[in-house]
Amino acid sequence: MARGHSFEKRVKADGGTALVRLLHERLGDGSPGPEPESVDAPDLCAAGPEGRTARTALALRDATAAGRWTLLDHPMLALDVAGTPAYLEPDAVVVHPDGGWTVVEIKSFPIVDGTADAAKAGAAARQAAVYTLALEQVAGRLQEPSPRVHARVLLVCPKDFSNLPAAELVDVRKQLATTRRQLARLSLVEDIVAGLPPETTFDLCPSGDGSTVTRPAGELLAALDAVEAAYAPECLAACELAFHCRARSREAGAVEALGRGLRGELGGLTTVGAALAAARGEAGEADDPAVAALRRAAALRAEALAAASAGAEAAV
Repeated sequence: MARGHSFEKRVKADGGTALVRLLHERLGDGSPGPEPESVDAPDLCAAGPEGRTARTALALRDATAAGRWTLLDHPMLALDVAGTPAYLEPDAVVVHPDGGWTVVEIKSFPIVDGTADAAKAGAAARQAAVYTLALEQVAGRLQEPSPRVHARVLLVCPKDFSNLPAAELVDVRKQLATTRRQLARLSLVEDIVAGLPPETTFDLCPSGDGSTVTRPAGELLAALDAVEAAYAPECLAACELAFHCRARSREAGAVEALGRGLRGELGGLTTVGAALAAARGEAGEADDPAVAALRRAAALRAEALAAASAGAEAAV
């Protein structure tokens, strides 16, 4: 983290002119580049995340209207997630003279011989896509002039093993589409609460008298069981209720317990039992790609087991 902070300060040391010049060079659109000390850097200080978000929106509007290169250093953006604002802080946002907006992501992992670590670069692209989506929501609330949020973000990393910056434009359209689908599938908290029994509570001391007496474990488990479990293996690293939801998912035979990637590949097959039945040819439509892939895998497995069995008999 110390190396990352040091590198970010170096990249922005001259007020952002070098960073904006890197972006201009990668764009290669023939537009005039930034002159020395010609990049605006508005003050984004405000009280609380709501105040900083409003100040960022005003700075974006003013910079777009001014038609000058502008660097917003650590702006605050708000992304609507299931009806609740999630506050995000990208490393930087650049406003182009033509009114375009570009997200800048600065990372400390190196670009060696023009290539970065694929896993780290992919994670940076997904992160920048979320910032870009939040920036699109800000742009949607502005009327005139109409800004354009670029779907290519600028990834800035150390070059080789030095502390000199190297930059590449990364297309995040695929990550944007994925994030939009994920956000669209989320359930609103109000909708979840509306489907629960009126007396449901997760308070350990529902009496509210400040006593240290906690609820019986059975009552708390009954309250948890009233909410549908949405488990994935990634939950183990971030949620204290992951083991509870994993047990619920396993009892229901949900394929999510095996990973979100597998859930996406199986399409309409939502349980392990349904997937096994489709592989055996007992269920599912033959023209379904997921069903066809499962049956092909089952056939290959049967052939491999038969060959292994024949080999074992020959050896005896």
